[in-house]
Amino acid sequence: MKHINIPVFVPHLGCPHDCVFCNQRTITGKSEFDISHVRQDITDALSTVDIENTEAEIAFFGGSFTGIERELMVNLLEISDEFYDKGLIKSVRCSTRPDYIDREILDILKSHHVRTVEIGIQSMSDKVLEASARGHTSAETENACRMIVDKGFDLVGQMMIGLPCSSVEDEIMTAERICSFGAVGARIYPTVVFRKTALCTMAEEGSYDPLTVDEAVERSAEVLGIFADNGVDVIRIGLCESEGLHSDSGIYAGAFHPAFGELCISEYYYKKFKNSLNDIQSGKVTIYVSKGSLSKAVGQHGKNRIRLKTLYPDIDIKFAEDECLNKYDFKVLSENGEK
Repeated sequence: MKHINIPVFVPHLGCPHDCVFCNQRTITGKSEFDISHVRQDITDALSTVDIENTEAEIAFFGGSFTGIERELMVNLLEISDEFYDKGLIKSVRCSTRPDYIDREILDILKSHHVRTVEIGIQSMSDKVLEASARGHTSAETENACRMIVDKGFDLVGQMMIGLPCSSVEDEIMTAERICSFGAVGARIYPTVVFRKTALCTMAEEGSYDPLTVDEAVERSAEVLGIFADNGVDVIRIGLCESEGLHSDSGIYAGAFHPAFGELCISEYYYKKFKNSLNDIQSGKVTIYVSKGSLSKAVGQHGKNRIRLKTLYPDIDIKFAEDECLNKYDFKVLSENGEK
C-alpha cells in the first residue's frame, strides 16, 4: 500500500535549547501553533487520500514533541487517537530530541498508537555536539535510541552533514552508530545556515565555513552508502522546500539545493558504478537500477553517463530499470552475461 504522512508541525515547542543551526520557524514555514486547527487540518488532508489503498500516518514534526508541555502533548495524541479509532490512519510518528526520552514518555507514546520515533541525533561526536550547542551528549543519544528500540518502536535517526567541527570521519561514524542502534530509517540533512541563528553569526565572523553544495553532496553520498549497505532506509536527504527557504530572510549560506537528494543519490550511484566497472575492459554493459531510479542513475543532465564514458571509453554503457531490484540496489550485466 502507498504510505503517506499527514504532518502536524509544532515549531520549536518544547525545546528551550538554541542549537547554533536552528530556526525551526524558517525550516517548517510555521511561526505559530494553534491546537484548535489541528483536527480540521488533519481532516482536510485525509479528504484527499484514498483511505482504502493508503497507509496514512499522522506525523508530529517541527519541534521536540516529547518535550512540549505534557497536557498539550497528550491532547495532540488524543486527537490522533480519534482518527486511528475511525480507521482513517494506521499509526502515528513523532520527532524529538534524545534527552527528551524516558520510559514514562515511551509508555505514553505506546498507549497512543505511536509506531515510529524519530530522533534528532545530528552527530555522535561529542565535540560536534558541543560546538553545535546541542545540550546533550552522544551517551544520552545512545541510551535514548536503545530504549526506543527495546520498547518496540521503529527508530529513525536524523543526522546532519557539515556541522561545526564535523569531519567526514565524524559523519561516517555517526551513520555507523545509527545503524548499530537498530534504526530502520534515517534522514540526512546538510547544514544550511539560516539567518537569525548563532551559526549565521559564526559564518559572518569567519569562525564557521559552510559547505558548498558539491562538498555536501560528496559527504552525504558517503553516508548514504553506509545506510544502504546496512539496509537502513534513507527516507529523506536534504531539507523540504518551504516558502521561508526562498525568501531573503531565509538562507544566508550553506548547502541548499531544491534537488539535493537526487544529487546525492546520483553521486552514490556513480561511486558504486565506477567500482563495478573496473574489471571490465570493453564491450557492451547494461547497468540496471530499481524502478523509478533511472534518472538518478544517469544523473542530472546525464552527468554520470558522461563521467563513466570518460573513464571507460571502450565500454558501451546503457542504463535500464529492473523492478525486482530494491531501492539503491543495482546490477551490472556485460554482453557475455557476466555480472
